[in-house]
Amino acid sequence: MSDIEIGRAKRARRAYAFDDIAIVPSRRTRDPKDVSVSWTIDAYTFPIPVMTAPMDSVVSPATAIAMGNLGGLGVLDLEGVWTRYEDPEPLLLEIQNLEPGDTTRRMQEIYAEPIKPELITARLAEIRAAGVPVAGALSPQRTQELYKTVVDAGVDMFVIRGTTVSAEHVSRSTEPLNLKKFIYELDVPVIVGGAATYTAALHLMRTGAAGVLVGFGGGAASTTRASLGIHAPMATAVADVAGARRDYLDESGGRYVHVIADGGLGTSGDIVKAISVGADAVMLGSALARATDAPGGGWHWGAEAHHNELPRGKRVEVGGVAPLEQVLFGPGTVADGRVNLIGALRRSMATTGYSDLKEFQRVEVVVAPYHQG
Repeated sequence: MSDIEIGRAKRARRAYAFDDIAIVPSRRTRDPKDVSVSWTIDAYTFPIPVMTAPMDSVVSPATAIAMGNLGGLGVLDLEGVWTRYEDPEPLLLEIQNLEPGDTTRRMQEIYAEPIKPELITARLAEIRAAGVPVAGALSPQRTQELYKTVVDAGVDMFVIRGTTVSAEHVSRSTEPLNLKKFIYELDVPVIVGGAATYTAALHLMRTGAAGVLVGFGGGAASTTRASLGIHAPMATAVADVAGARRDYLDESGGRYVHVIADGGLGTSGDIVKAISVGADAVMLGSALARATDAPGGGWHWGAEAHHNELPRGKRVEVGGVAPLEQVLFGPGTVADGRVNLIGALRRSMATTGYSDLKEFQRVEVVVAPYHQG
């Protein structure tokens, strides 16, 4: 890929967001009913390739259970209000009703409450009792402290999720998490990220991770680009990490690491394009926060919004369009890609002639920038 000259001293690679690309129909079409959108990671097979982003506006124990019953994987934020407060419902309601000027300060106060290990155990037990797969997420900074509590509670999948996660964190003041040693010693599959480059993803794959999250998450609610100048155009990021997956498959003698797009997935079209450039599954935040039964009540925020030193996220109003089941499976009531996400994926795969997700990763893609007015 050719570089673009920014100035005499700096060149840059052109990168593409999902809005910059489109998929192209082929000579064959299929019946959408004949298309499989199931996804297998480690010993677990899910009817739909969807994980919930571990954000308080998206996931409560109840919605994690609902997502499991609908065929996806609900991932609970183990550093959120559900593990800090016995009854977080009044606080969730308060966050929804905060005045714009008070939001960041008050959220910092709410999330300053210490995490209680016994609540981690109780919340994960509640999900397990419903008979659905159990997954919880910690940031890299909290993993060392709390992972034993999480594993002892009986998770099926462990997620380490941060704005940027590397296999080579360097610190003069704290002992960094040794991902390779940590993952090797665990008995459960670990999904780790975000990563946005080929090299970063390859290093994470070498730690033994079962899956790599691509992107920085919290797309709709993140101000990381404004705060830190960091941004990952997702079509290029997913394709780069899929390239790392291919090369690691050869390097490791056949070990397949799953690529999970995490961020910039606001509509069904974005989900379709994420898989078309190499994702095995998607982690959804704002797309599911729009469910009328989501705990955010039409508002969406992530951990970055209440960082105690450098907030780089915000609470955003996403509204409510339909219950979670309808958001995923329809019927659609709006024509903008917010409802019937899985139906749209099936339709797109059928229109281009592909029968499963791995096949669909080979679909033809063109650069065709599109910005809806």
